[in-house]
Amino acid sequence: MGVEFPFDQDHLAKLIELARSEDFGPTGDLTSRLLDEASYEVIGAWELTARESGRFCGAAILPLLLQSLAPAVTTSWIKPNADLSSVEPGDCVAKFSGSVGQMLAAERTILNFLQHMSGVATLTHQFVRAVGETHAKIYDTRKTTPGFRSLDKYAVRCGGGHNHRTGLYDAVLIKDNHIAGVPTDRLAHAVMSLLNGIQRLPSQPAFVEVECDDLAQLAELMKVVGIDVILLDNFAFDDLREAVRIRDAAGLRGKIELEASGGARLETIRQIAETGIERIAVGAITHSARALDLGLDAR
Repeated sequence: MGVEFPFDQDHLAKLIELARSEDFGPTGDLTSRLLDEASYEVIGAWELTARESGRFCGAAILPLLLQSLAPAVTTSWIKPNADLSSVEPGDCVAKFSGSVGQMLAAERTILNFLQHMSGVATLTHQFVRAVGETHAKIYDTRKTTPGFRSLDKYAVRCGGGHNHRTGLYDAVLIKDNHIAGVPTDRLAHAVMSLLNGIQRLPSQPAFVEVECDDLAQLAELMKVVGIDVILLDNFAFDDLREAVRIRDAAGLRGKIELEASGGARLETIRQIAETGIERIAVGAITHSARALDLGLDAR
């Protein structure tokens, strides 16, 4: 079973072209130009292999990567469900054949994309496994590599995580800076006033989320109709549990989801999940993921 990849193909093509331009510059691959014509045009074969354990991601963009960077190279085999596959050192993910000169020039750029996406999928999968059978789901944030957001969010899904809003344009998230200076006893009124303007927006949001800093603010926000998710910013474990109790006691379980955010680490994620909240936002899965070591070697 695959993962949906609703990526803007024109944007992806521009992103790959930017990466190509960074590497090729105005003159192309100077080193490969030193090869004699016969060596440059010979047909070769390569294998994409894992050099460490992790979760592979990037098969969905391989066709466009090759089309843009090495059009005379084709994929002769790819691991079934590669973008949902865990890999171990030495595992072959894909096989390629075609122009040696083109692959020599394209190899690094291809790996840059695949290693980055696989790193995001791998770290996400580690967080997903850490929460285990609890009801909490791991969500990404907008802390993504500029230009790579859709790729990063696809990689999160391949790792078993879930996507938060794509950008500022598709959901409403009222954070503390939007309502700075509003006293707690006026918080519900201030948020209701903002939400009254939703019908005037150029498009309707996928969901409405509001951030709170403490339990008193949480209690106020639960008076507001129209909130789908309440973000609990840097709450201690005991306060997260109390937030769940307060929400449930108000009869709002299933109507308002609670999302923990701030400083989630692999060492603490299970404790956060066990408080009973439904969502945990983890910026680290995109902004701090280490590239997975992959090799693209001649065979």
